[in-house]
Amino acid sequence: MSRNEIRYALTDRRELVTVGAAIAALVPISGSAFAASRHSHSAKRKTRTDKTFETAAVLRDLWVGHIFWVREVSITTIEKRDDAAKIAEQQAVTNARSIAATIEPFYGAAAKDTFFKLLAGHYGAVKAYLMATVANDAAKQGTATQSLTSNAEEIAGFLSKANPHLPKDAVNNLLLAHGGHHIQQIQELKDRKYEAEAHTWEEMKNHIYQIADATADALAKQFADRFS
Repeated sequence: MSRNEIRYALTDRRELVTVGAAIAALVPISGSAFAASRHSHSAKRKTRTDKTFETAAVLRDLWVGHIFWVREVSITTIEKRDDAAKIAEQQAVTNARSIAATIEPFYGAAAKDTFFKLLAGHYGAVKAYLMATVANDAAKQGTATQSLTSNAEEIAGFLSKANPHLPKDAVNNLLLAHGGHHIQQIQELKDRKYEAEAHTWEEMKNHIYQIADATADALAKQFADRFS
């Protein structure tokens, strides 16, 4: 992803400055959270098994589905197309269930259910920020941003306890940057800055690929016998 800092179009809203700046500041380091260097990419490809690549591909597809359907919820909500927004939200929830289900073969049904609840919390915070933006309510935007921040830490804590190859701080940084992308995208869509939003989409997609790949690599390390 690009290493330019996320810049919000909210600088005149003091209630979001502190948290927004904190999220933005994480973006430059998030791209390297799980990789020592881009120069090691070729070596990583040589050491990855076919099973690891397949797992990463599945996770990439599911996580792109997440940002796609959340974007659809944002667009249809801003445009007040309620029927379309309802369908998009249903798809976003279905997608979250699918993402949560990917960990069940490794950690069990209870872990899957917990992960889904955490993903639902992530979506709920993004939706709350969306609704606050549509209503031009800076206070509620601030509350939603705080929820995104705390939810990222909860997810990071959950995943790091399950897998020692997913360090909490690194996962938290990645998720905070992901939340920052959602915030930036919503604001750009609301302000009809479509060219900027197209650039944000590319950053979101590349960043979500990093999350998917990091998860696949961590699973391959923890469950080496299943990925040989």
